[in-house]
Amino acid sequence: MINQAIAKVANGDNLGEKEMTEVMGMFLDGMAEPAQMGAFITALRMKGETVEEITGAAIAIRSKTQKIKIYGSLVNIDRDEINVEEETIFDTHGNGANGTQTFNISTATALVVAAAGLQVAKYGNWALSRQCGSADVLMSLGVNLDINHTDVEKCIQDIGIGFLYAPLFHGAMKAVAAPRQQVGLRSIFNLLGPLTNPAGATAQVLGVYDDRHTEKMAQVLQKLGTRQAFVVYGAETLDEISICGPTQVSQLKDDSIETFEMTPEDYGFKRAAPEAIKGGDANQNAAVIRSILDGQKGPQRDVVLLNAAAVFVSAGLDSGFKAGIQRASQALDSGLAAQKLESLVDFTRQCDVFVRRAI
Repeated sequence: MINQAIAKVANGDNLGEKEMTEVMGMFLDGMAEPAQMGAFITALRMKGETVEEITGAAIAIRSKTQKIKIYGSLVNIDRDEINVEEETIFDTHGNGANGTQTFNISTATALVVAAAGLQVAKYGNWALSRQCGSADVLMSLGVNLDINHTDVEKCIQDIGIGFLYAPLFHGAMKAVAAPRQQVGLRSIFNLLGPLTNPAGATAQVLGVYDDRHTEKMAQVLQKLGTRQAFVVYGAETLDEISICGPTQVSQLKDDSIETFEMTPEDYGFKRAAPEAIKGGDANQNAAVIRSILDGQKGPQRDVVLLNAAAVFVSAGLDSGFKAGIQRASQALDSGLAAQKLESLVDFTRQCDVFVRRAI
């Protein structure tokens, strides 16, 4: 069946949702050779992934994911941070110019959103490249990530925010890790991470690396049962809402999807140069996040306000971005966001050690 699927995709034919679920399930169960997996994801990339194919793959991964149980509504602001593909990490000259080069915007946004009263399940991993993953920066901020899923559930329930360490919840993904890295290209797996958060949030802001994916991914979210979402692609290859230029947005609201463009100027912000929000290593990015939480003004704060506003709108707290920006500003200026970080640090440090980072 796997060879038939490879041949079909290589010939430019699309797989149905059920067919894709079966193929991905075989990959996750270790029933395919690395060469077969590599050939399949390369052919799929060259053909272009369809809504049905992405949905089917997400269903397969979700079926093998360790779930967490949270009472109340959750928001998801994930993006793909597990950069193992050379295409994502390096440019054609191998100097590391590709990929998102910003500080950890989504991590800072998660703290602001939680400070405003929403429950946030942040899913991510250690960085496998020069990029700084959400796990790296959270550890630098003092958060203990070595806790079990029961403690994660309690952390989200009590504190309002928790970090879901990917290998603890998605052990089956180990089977596809090596072929994915060996191929070295962006693939369907770059799209699947934000779709497979173990918390099952019903509201989401999802960042993508290509403007051709915004409406497609909104359709996938709709098929997977999400009710409210923004799928965004920002200028300067940001997979968040950009402060550096226009952002293409596909908004899913109940049964409809609308695609539009927004700019920083639309909401009273000055457009910034990419260097103004550039990140560094984990310690540097942690320092940037702390400065934002401590009230420092500028482009770094502005980009967090924009992204937090999108979360508030998707969760139904605010009817528009301007009200959401105001809510995010209050969370920062009141000191609640900084307090949320300290509460997260204190809670996780009291938990027993469960997971150790692979060396």
